[in-house]
Amino acid sequence: MSLQAVRTERLGKRYVIGERGYGYDTLRERLGRLATAPAARLAGRRATRTEPEILDALSDVSLAIGQGEVVGLIGGNGAGKSTLLKILSRITEPTSGWGRIAGRVGSLLEVGTGFHPELTGRENIYLNGAILGMRRAEIRRKFDEIVAFAEIERFLGTPVKRYSSGMYVRLAFAVAAHLQTEVLLVDEVLAVGDAAFQRKSLGRMEAVAHEGRTVLFVSHNMAVIQALCTRGVVLRSGRVTMDGPVGDAVGHYLRTLEQASEVDLLHRTDREGWHGIMVSALQVTGPDGAAVATGAPARFVVTLTGLQQKTTCTLSVLNNLGQPVCRLDSGNVGIADATVPADAPDTTAVFVCDVPALPLLPGRYRVDVEVRGTHHIEDKVSTALLFDVQSGVLAGRPVPATAVGDVEVEHRWTVPVLGGTDTVTTDG
Repeated sequence: MSLQAVRTERLGKRYVIGERGYGYDTLRERLGRLATAPAARLAGRRATRTEPEILDALSDVSLAIGQGEVVGLIGGNGAGKSTLLKILSRITEPTSGWGRIAGRVGSLLEVGTGFHPELTGRENIYLNGAILGMRRAEIRRKFDEIVAFAEIERFLGTPVKRYSSGMYVRLAFAVAAHLQTEVLLVDEVLAVGDAAFQRKSLGRMEAVAHEGRTVLFVSHNMAVIQALCTRGVVLRSGRVTMDGPVGDAVGHYLRTLEQASEVDLLHRTDREGWHGIMVSALQVTGPDGAAVATGAPARFVVTLTGLQQKTTCTLSVLNNLGQPVCRLDSGNVGIADATVPADAPDTTAVFVCDVPALPLLPGRYRVDVEVRGTHHIEDKVSTALLFDVQSGVLAGRPVPATAVGDVEVEHRWTVPVLGGTDTVTTDG
């Protein structure tokens, strides 16, 4: 049996949500409460306090991960993936149980974790290495490789507080992936940065996986999980629901998405945002309510519980493995200030997005929805809708169910004629 690099035993993390004491009351409210307290006691009345809500972010999580294993942590928003990594990184303490890591730990949980904003890029590279227990000579050997990967050579002497978010994440990933750690904890790093950086990061992660280092990797992209990992651990509501070969774990997770999509959207708890307004329904239909098919018109209908000034809606379409396919964004078509008075009561609002000819190939797709308004992100729901695309006709050409990929592209070929200088043009 291989030596264990990571071990947790009945690990739990509990958060208290709600009021504690007087919470965020103003000074006037506190003084008023103190002034009326004696009279309330004489009248036999007691002050009522809201009972705090308890959230079990992790519950009874026991894992044993061997040295050199590359493990994908899989689950929806609020499943406990990031909480587990933060406990293992000693950013937060567990409420119950324990977790232990053998060896140096490199963490990339949030952009710039472990960076000091007043220090330069050069100084932060050495600072991170020192925190990991590395000697200066070890850091110096990797220094040029880190700088080249991050592409920030011109800004090495600049305090990182002046870096853009893209520069920040490039340097953070370069430091975490190149310094010599035995265990690497990575949380959704491939979801940030531009496309070129994401490709380079994926290549570096593949190299790390083949170096024999232990990796715990969090991503919502199941294709990336399958490409990098050999084992998958599925978390749901803070508990481990599946632990096994990565293919089996991904299949288990996709089945949970099916179950989640059957729950009424207003009853979904795995959502983000301020929730001043919320998505209450999301539908997609073909023409006249028919099935959705390749090449046919499709209509996405988003129903909201209310409307705010400058409300916008974004639909992200992903394939069955969670890879982004396209994005439908209302953008500047958002509601103008003049059409929604600030004191208007909430009323049901409907956003409609029409696609003249759906280019998606036959298969199953999912839709994430995000609504922005007064408080930036008002509501965000992952896998708000699952839908199937049937075989159809695009640009007069039948598209079979056996077509390869996610989208069908209208195209035209010009090819040479054998034995002559002529060419012939054909539609693909």
